[in-house]
Amino acid sequence: MQPVPSSTELDDLVETTGRMRAGIERVVTGRPELVRSTLAVLLAEGHLLLEDVPGVGKTTLAKALARSIDCQVGRIQFTPDLLPSDLTGVNIFRAQTHEFEFRPGPVFSHIVIGDEINRASPKTQSALLECMQEAQATVDGRTYALPRPFLVVATQNPVEMEGTYPLPEAQRDRFMARLTVGYPSVDSELAMLDLQETADPLADLKPATDATHVAAMIDTTRRLYAAPGVKRYVVDLVTATRQDQGLRLGASPRAAIQLLRAAKAVAAMDGRDHVLPDDVQHLAVPVLAHRLLPSTESRLSGRGTDAIVTEIVERVPVPSPAAATGRRVG
Repeated sequence: MQPVPSSTELDDLVETTGRMRAGIERVVTGRPELVRSTLAVLLAEGHLLLEDVPGVGKTTLAKALARSIDCQVGRIQFTPDLLPSDLTGVNIFRAQTHEFEFRPGPVFSHIVIGDEINRASPKTQSALLECMQEAQATVDGRTYALPRPFLVVATQNPVEMEGTYPLPEAQRDRFMARLTVGYPSVDSELAMLDLQETADPLADLKPATDATHVAAMIDTTRRLYAAPGVKRYVVDLVTATRQDQGLRLGASPRAAIQLLRAAKAVAAMDGRDHVLPDDVQHLAVPVLAHRLLPSTESRLSGRGTDAIVTEIVERVPVPSPAAATGRRVG
């Protein structure tokens, strides 16, 4: 077992993510918890699905995150005529050398921004499955590794459904979290008008770190300690989704792994070297709800998966402080 992170490593992580949060919050005003959850997905080495109505800042948040890191960024505008090769790349024959040369697509970036992902056909969407799960892409029988860190930030509009293709369950399960941006408060919207009246704050956003440092922070986050009681709590929450009568599809084992990793990321940003049940509860809805399918009765009664996960969190017993802390080693 690797030792838990040192106080120096945690202090560096807290300081760096603090600068990243400050920069992003100047662009996406009035939604600090949204920014915090977004950075948690980055540190947990997951992928993020931003789902909300048009104009609330989904793409702006994705671009602000990308600009806060000095790294390679790929941008994909998903459309019905997009092909899988437009994402992963193609082999081009060079007459001078009589050889094929691989030209990588936009997925060969540290951060991939996918705008309106549900407008692409299922065939094109499926091209991301291998990339998101295994951090690699196979083109013409040859496998290429993707850079690290590798993060897909995809947006979709749940209101306008004409000409869209619902994401298959296999792909939804590969997104660590689904977040909604929401409307800002009145004060935040007034501040946004003042800030963006004559300038674009996104253009002035400077990188707070680079890809190598982010990869190191991901490794630091992975080494946080999770007591057996916390791990059992994660499994109990996931198991409860599979047994709930209001759901016809519960959370997968991948969901349990990603919930624990996301909880570690939240704990790391708080400067702790161990995970608490509160960290798990904080991310239960964003990490679990989008993976679940409600039963017919739940759908007809208007009971969504967010509400069902909230009810599960309320009824599943929380481990005692002793079980949640355990005895750390390292």
